[in-house]
Amino acid sequence: MKRIDLRSDTVTLPTPAMREAMAGAELGDDVYGEDPSVARLEARVAEILGKPAALFFPSGTMANQAALHVLTRPGDVVLAAKDCHILRYEAGAAAALAGLQIQVLGGGGRFGADDVSAVLPPPDQHFAPVRVVAVENTHNDAGGTVFPMDDIQALAALARERGLQLHLDGARLWNAVEASGVPAAAWAAPFDTVSVCLSKGLGAPVGSLVACAAAVREPLRRVRKMLGGGMRQAGMLAAAGLHALEHQRTRLREDHANARRLAEGLAALGLRVEGVPQTNIVMFHAEQALAFWRAAWEREVRFNPPSGTRLRAVTHLDVAAGDVEEALARLSRCGN
Repeated sequence: MKRIDLRSDTVTLPTPAMREAMAGAELGDDVYGEDPSVARLEARVAEILGKPAALFFPSGTMANQAALHVLTRPGDVVLAAKDCHILRYEAGAAAALAGLQIQVLGGGGRFGADDVSAVLPPPDQHFAPVRVVAVENTHNDAGGTVFPMDDIQALAALARERGLQLHLDGARLWNAVEASGVPAAAWAAPFDTVSVCLSKGLGAPVGSLVACAAAVREPLRRVRKMLGGGMRQAGMLAAAGLHALEHQRTRLREDHANARRLAEGLAALGLRVEGVPQTNIVMFHAEQALAFWRAAWEREVRFNPPSGTRLRAVTHLDVAAGDVEEALARLSRCGN
């Protein structure tokens, strides 16, 4: 029985063409700044995002945390959406590594300029300064929702007025681009730092980047080294990322269509689905969620374990339309 793995879009395997690109990569020592494939990847991501520079990281967590590190001082506050990745899924790194406090706002992956204005403290020594507003686009825990551009523009205007920095956790920004039709550079433009992931959705085995101003790149590079992220002949990984960018971005719309079909099928089975998926994440509920999850695993359909009654399934390049239909057929025998 074929395993249908819907746990995350990080479980994808490199395609044969990607493996060929990796094998033929031109290499050098990137800690010395001498890996030409890494340099090409960084230049390409900077170009796509409309920023002067970019830096390659081994993981999205390190990319986010390095960006926050260079934008802040210990004791500062970072404002972000409720259940944001930088707080919930990065092992307490902001507090442990940079001495930051993350204050959450809004709900459903969203917040607005009014939410930020309401919590900005007066200029008084008793209050920790708010230094950064962080946006997650798309938002993982909110089911891959796209952060509205109008809200981002309003946040940017407020940030300029109040002297705040803006960070975009764009691990799935490529999905937001395909879902909205808005170019990546337009999404990135208001932000001081933008992280993007190559292993979520795009199918590369490893890697994220932070795009930024040229003056920010060297501080980022130092923090990357401090966190253990300096890599030597990283060009094989960079070659995978370059291949993914050039060949596997526009196909994300297939994942979005598969997610919508999966959501329809789950609803038809009597499961409660949280809205119509905007991108590739389906959040749904089962009354006996743990039993349903276990029954699905026995039938080689994998998704993340429940939080209460809530479950998550993610479509990706290793899940075809036929796999979605087969998964629904197997899930129909699991109860709910």
